[in-house]
Amino acid sequence: MVRLNAQTREEYTKQIIQAIDMQNLEQFRELFFDLHPTDQVDVFNSLTKKQRDMVYQYIDANEFSEIFEELEIEKQTQYIEELPETYTTDVLNHMPDDDLVDFLGLLPEETKDFYLSKMDKEEAQEVIQLLEYEEQTAGAIMTTEFVAISSTETVQNVLEMLRKEAPAAETIYYLYVVNKQEKLVGVVSLRELIAAPLNEKIDNMMLTRIKYVETSSDQEDVARIMKKYDFLALPVVAAEKLVGIITIDDIMDVVEEETEEDFAEIVGGKGTFDENISSFSAARKRAPWIVLLLFFGMVKGGIIGVFEDTLEQYIMLAAFIPLIMDSAGNTGTQALAVVVRSFAVEGKQRTSIRKIMKREFGIGVVLGLICAVALLIIVPLMFPEGGLILAGIVGVSLILTLCVATVVGAMVPFLAEKLKLDPAVASGPFITTINDVLGLVIYFAIATRLLDYLI
Repeated sequence: MVRLNAQTREEYTKQIIQAIDMQNLEQFRELFFDLHPTDQVDVFNSLTKKQRDMVYQYIDANEFSEIFEELEIEKQTQYIEELPETYTTDVLNHMPDDDLVDFLGLLPEETKDFYLSKMDKEEAQEVIQLLEYEEQTAGAIMTTEFVAISSTETVQNVLEMLRKEAPAAETIYYLYVVNKQEKLVGVVSLRELIAAPLNEKIDNMMLTRIKYVETSSDQEDVARIMKKYDFLALPVVAAEKLVGIITIDDIMDVVEEETEEDFAEIVGGKGTFDENISSFSAARKRAPWIVLLLFFGMVKGGIIGVFEDTLEQYIMLAAFIPLIMDSAGNTGTQALAVVVRSFAVEGKQRTSIRKIMKREFGIGVVLGLICAVALLIIVPLMFPEGGLILAGIVGVSLILTLCVATVVGAMVPFLAEKLKLDPAVASGPFITTINDVLGLVIYFAIATRLLDYLI
């Protein structure tokens, strides 16, 4: 199998396209199936509609299902319209259950029902059951294509069984042991199976302390378990019965999805990262945050108005308003990101609020002192008259502001979690605006008290 690099990709693709155009079936199959599956997808995406129609004739539905499952959803919905009806049905029947659920779950109800009605009844029923699980749970991302064995079998019998059943399974790195009631009782790795004597019974070599998840388990918790134990697959049970497994490739998709979701929450852009949605739809999703922050902006304007007399008496104080606000907002958002990541990686129950608050407060003190020292050097050079006092006011304000901003940025996700909200919903714009307000109050309060030393 060949995996293309950037230098050979274009040349190799030209050879494949030339074989298609010349209707050279043998050469096409030799070139195309010598590629890594990922490169097969890239080459297929580079073909024209006419060339793709030829490819559908050159490869069978089982072979194309392996390409189809790796495509982005937009490409899947585009290409499936090109396929003959019987070919489409065969492709869907050969796809892994979890990948098929991902595809069908994003289609309109009518289209989904149409495809299910054309599929093999047994296969369709398994997919329907998976579609019934709540989104972002273990049940929704698991596959039912796994190998289960009995504890009374010998190694030799299991190896013979694997030769027959393994091609239909998603993975055989782990073999899960069940009893007569189909309850999960143990697990054997493929490595242990190969190394064991042929007459050894599975009951004597299986591990009985098994890590598993329920069908209702949150997909983030599943990802956390697989990361901690370096699993390639994890069994899923319902009422102690083994009903599916979750593989590492599914968890990588989950991690990407959850990371994108949390990032979108932090920047106040949830649901707007998809480049295929319209400008109006994206704007409608962002509008609530923008309107809320608009009112907070009016609050900031009101605070500046309250201290109007202070500004009139020493107008140079206005020059440092952006510095105070930006520093508060940036450090608060950084603290927010640290806590949200801590929740995602370690779990809420393992994150100590006291430890994080102490750490973030210390960070605020250190950052504030560094900035204050810099201001004591720079400000007197910029403003020779009264510059030292001005630098002291801004420096002290910055120290206090950064201490408060880091603590607020770290505290809000904990409060959101207590209120049963997604901690990431304490988004960057929200934290930034809150800390802007607090920073302005601190700055002008100190400046007002020390105004006599400036004028």
